[in-house]
This record gives sequence, structure tokens and C-alpha cells, in this order.
Amino acid sequence: MRDRPLLLGLNIDHAATLRQARYREFARDCGQMVEPDPVALAQLAERAGADGITVHLREDRRHIQESDVRRLRECVQTRLNLEMACTPAMVAYALDLQPDFACLVPEGRTEVTTEGGLDIVGQPERVGEVVRALLKAGIKTSLFIDPEPAAIEAAAELGSPFIELHTGAFAHGYYGPARAAELEKLRRAATLAHELGLAVNAGHGINYVNIAEVRGIPWLHELNIGHSILCRALYTGLEEAVREMKARMNGALR
Repeated sequence: MRDRPLLLGLNIDHAATLRQARYREFARDCGQMVEPDPVALAQLAERAGADGITVHLREDRRHIQESDVRRLRECVQTRLNLEMACTPAMVAYALDLQPDFACLVPEGRTEVTTEGGLDIVGQPERVGEVVRALLKAGIKTSLFIDPEPAAIEAAAELGSPFIELHTGAFAHGYYGPARAAELEKLRRAATLAHELGLAVNAGHGINYVNIAEVRGIPWLHELNIGHSILCRALYTGLEEAVREMKARMNGALR
């Protein structure tokens, strides 16, 4: 079901979270005493084997800033994946920026990170309009959705070439009784998506333990992982953290 290695998209949002905790009110986003620099970390990750860099430019600019995204667009040598809300302002920004990929995600001001998939069943016109605009501009587009048949079928109807399955319920239930059922939902969702002609990515809550089961989900193309790799990097350094995750994704380590 997979004849090539899984790709790794590294989400570097939380590197900017650390910077903003101290320098939110500072006049610049990098240089002088301002650290860490998400762009420098992205370059380290690429050298270690990351296949793409993912960032979520949120409405409240809680972590990644526009200046970060612009510098990433200039510096990233692999692929830049912009996670974005379905708003006119973000569509205009993406069309100007021209990232390689855009992933449409829900956005709530009170959440620390994205919790749950985008409701495309309830707002197909709005989401479809954004998908068409991005694809027309040559930006590969993905929809971040829960592993539910109705959402997958809606994604196919909207013409999005990619989906990203929300793995959060599986990750949060990993040490409880829901683990097997949530994993089976992801397997069934990925199979249905493949049958409907969709390329399947996945992300949220994937770590160095549960990756052993996540990588067994059929038809996966790419995993977007951020928090766990950046946490591991505190112990091992970013380059080693990326290398280890890539190895675990593709079966070299258990």
C-alpha cells in the first residue's frame, strides 16, 4: 500500500511560541537578543531530512508572525506548507505569498493548538470557494478533517487533492480504552479517502511512541509533526530529533 518512505512535514509553530513568550512586544522578530529563530530551526530541520516545513499563521498572531512566513518563503529549500483559516484575509495572504501547500484548518482563539477537524460538511460553499481559489493559483491544497466518512466524501466533492486526517483523538486516547477503535477509524478513513482519489496526510499528537502504529495506517503520504519533535530537540538537538522521527516513521526503529 506504500511503495516509498513517508514524508515528514515539521511544524515549527511552537518554536515561535517560545520566542513570543519573552519578545512579543519587541520591535523585531529575529536578530540581536531575540531567540529562538523559527527560520534558523527550519533550515536545521531540512539539513536533517525534513521534507517540508509547516506553519500556522493565526489570526491573533500568537506564535508565527508574517515576517517569519515571508523569510521562510525565501529560505525553505523543500516545501512550505501554510496552515490557514478559511477567511478572505488569509486567502489574500496565501495568494500573495504563494506557498507550495496550503492546509485549511479550523481556528479558535481560546485553543492552544488546533483541536478537531475543519467542518466542511456544514460549510461546503465557503470551503469550496477557498479550495478553488488556491488551486487556481497553483497552490496544492489540503483539508484538515476528522476521520469521518461524511467529511472525507465532502472533501472529494470539493475537489481538494489532499486531506490531512486529524489524529488527535487517537493520540489523546493512546493510553486508554479508545486506542484501538480510534486507530481503526483512521485506517478506514484513509482507505476511503484513497478509494475516492484523495492523497492522505495525517497530523496532530503524533509522537515517538505512537508513531509505531500511526505509520501502519494505509495510504499515508506525509505526516505533519511539531510538538513532539521540538520537545525531543530540547534533549537531543533538532537535527537528531528530526533524524530519529524519520527513522521511526519508516521502520528503522521501533
